[in-house]
Amino acid sequence: MDHKRFLSLLYPEGYPAQWEDNPKIRDYILKLGTYKIENLVREPDRLKHEAASLQEQIQELAVSNYRTFIETAECSRELFSQFSSIESKLDMLLSDIPKFEEKCKEFGEKSGDINEVRRLNSLTLSKSLQLLEVLELPQLMNSFINDGLYEDALELAAYVRKVYSKHSNIIIIKSIVEDVDKAWLTMLHQLLTQLRQDLSLPKCLQIVGYLRRMQVFSETELRIKFLQTRSCWLDECLRNIPKDDISNHLTKTIEVTRVTLFNILTQYRAIFNDDEHSPLIGDSSKNQNVIFYCWIKDKISQFLMTLMEDLKDISSMESILEQCMYFGLSFSKVGCDFRSQMIPIFISRISENFNESVAQATKNFENNMEKFTLIDKIHPSIPWKTKSEDQMQPPDSLLEFYPLGEYLNNILNILNKLRLCAPVAIVNDVVSSLQNSLIVIAKALQVLYNQEQQALTQNSKDAFTRMCMSFADDLVPYIQKCIHIIYPPSHVAEKLGVTVQYLHEDGITFLNKQVIIEPMKHLLPAKVVPDPSLIREDDKMEKSDEGNDNEDKDWDNDRKDEK
Repeated sequence: MDHKRFLSLLYPEGYPAQWEDNPKIRDYILKLGTYKIENLVREPDRLKHEAASLQEQIQELAVSNYRTFIETAECSRELFSQFSSIESKLDMLLSDIPKFEEKCKEFGEKSGDINEVRRLNSLTLSKSLQLLEVLELPQLMNSFINDGLYEDALELAAYVRKVYSKHSNIIIIKSIVEDVDKAWLTMLHQLLTQLRQDLSLPKCLQIVGYLRRMQVFSETELRIKFLQTRSCWLDECLRNIPKDDISNHLTKTIEVTRVTLFNILTQYRAIFNDDEHSPLIGDSSKNQNVIFYCWIKDKISQFLMTLMEDLKDISSMESILEQCMYFGLSFSKVGCDFRSQMIPIFISRISENFNESVAQATKNFENNMEKFTLIDKIHPSIPWKTKSEDQMQPPDSLLEFYPLGEYLNNILNILNKLRLCAPVAIVNDVVSSLQNSLIVIAKALQVLYNQEQQALTQNSKDAFTRMCMSFADDLVPYIQKCIHIIYPPSHVAEKLGVTVQYLHEDGITFLNKQVIIEPMKHLLPAKVVPDPSLIREDDKMEKSDEGNDNEDKDWDNDRKDEK
């Protein structure tokens, strides 16, 4: 019989489940199966007796070992409490295990990152020399620029940009490129500063070559920047010329402008290689040529302004004119002849200087006439009507009247200055200015006579008559001769393409004597025509010479005093 069934028969109300698998209970049931009936009947009593015996033994054991039982109980109780505590802590541990797993995972990740950083640090340490070279690239760039090693600087900048194109995501590379770009701008500034200094052609070619390789400016912008920087050098040279002496300042300005402009022009042509005779292709070529010629025009206009300002304080212009014409002639070789622009400036200044000088001479004459008097004037002892062998010798008759003599000296000084640089274009201004001045003198003689005629003696009246005759018959014709020496009518007629007779009819290079003496005409003695048979031989010779002179035939009529 199965022991489980047997147990269910023995304990119909149920039994503990662990009895089913208990080997002792199984052995005991097997043993009961071998008993006879007598033994089975006695078995309950035996079990009771054995149970009582065991109970007594237990009691004796408990009495004899009660301390041990107490300690065991206490130990059990302590173990129970410890087990309870352990159980609660195990519960807590079980609840914290997921968090612990999460923390361990985080720690693992961080440990992995730290390990990667450590690996990178180790790699960095092993590559420290190469990294140091990369980090020192900006410093090396600055060193190249400060030492003027622009070729090396350009190669280094190209290398840095190549590295950045491959590793643009690396922050340190980006920082290095930014530092190199700052040094790049410093290099650009240094190159432009050098273009503002005195440079030879090879040096200019080298600097512009660097600027081209930098690719900061387009070709047109590079041309403009080159002309701007070289203009700064030209302006600096002009500012350094001392202005104490105007003549020296203008002379130096002409020389410096000519030499410096020609150097800049040569450098520009060599660097940018513009061929004036080659056909222009596209608007860009036209614009580039316009830029250059506009710059040349601006520099020439600047020079002409300086010339115009300085000529106001310069009286002698022949050397200045010669230098300016040479300046313009030298630039005609490069298609920039500007002599035609200087001619009006010189003509205007020469004409103004001449008019101012004549006006000053006229004013001096008027001042002298205020101090001059004819009262008690006696006949001079000088032979003022003698014939001089030198036709250009000033009339001796003017020595008797110092206002006229001083006036003629002033006019001769003015004409001598004009003779050194006498433009044909101002001949009418010269003649007009002298004629107006002579008219003022004629009016001054009339005023002198009106003021002193009441107090004049016969000798004073004769002296005044001689003074008027000296003015009309000696001073005016002599000034006319001086004009014709400076402006020979034949030369002027050739330049104008007309005849000398036409010049005389239009009054070109000729003074109008009738207009000049009109204010004092009534003060001159009546003209007496002498008997030809009474003319002295020397007078005949003089008439013959003067008759052959077509230029001065209107100035040969001498007035004779009535004896």
